[in-house]
Amino acid sequence: DAKDFSKEAAQGGMMEVQLGNVAMKNSSTQSIKDFGKMMVDDHTKVNDQLKDLASKKMIDLPSTVTNDQQKDIDNLSKKTGADFDKAYVKMMVDDHKKDIADFKKNGDKLSDADFKTLIMNTLPTLQKHLDAIQAIKAKM
Repeated sequence: DAKDFSKEAAQGGMMEVQLGNVAMKNSSTQSIKDFGKMMVDDHTKVNDQLKDLASKKMIDLPSTVTNDQQKDIDNLSKKTGADFDKAYVKMMVDDHKKDIADFKKNGDKLSDADFKTLIMNTLPTLQKHLDAIQAIKAKM
């Protein structure tokens, strides 16, 4: 339902922002640093839209990522250079494929028009991210 979707989307978005910040710091590749900045900018914007919508719908969102997500962030934060780049790019490809599938599924399933609009407006951004990270991966 909308509550579950909101919670997962909020935590996923927070993770993307945190990892984007790590990418800007730990990557040795400019295209990955730039991708990290795009993650921070785009996911902060979507997170804010989700917070506004959840607030209107009286849905409480988590303020932190899940324990598993935090482990992933911690593990990636310890890596630098090529080790970081390889792990981050793989995670971003996998994450964005999963996110797109989840958003499409919820876009079809949810009855709330406001959530459907948020999902449909966010999907092109997620696809842009997937395309960008796959292009980076292809050059590695």
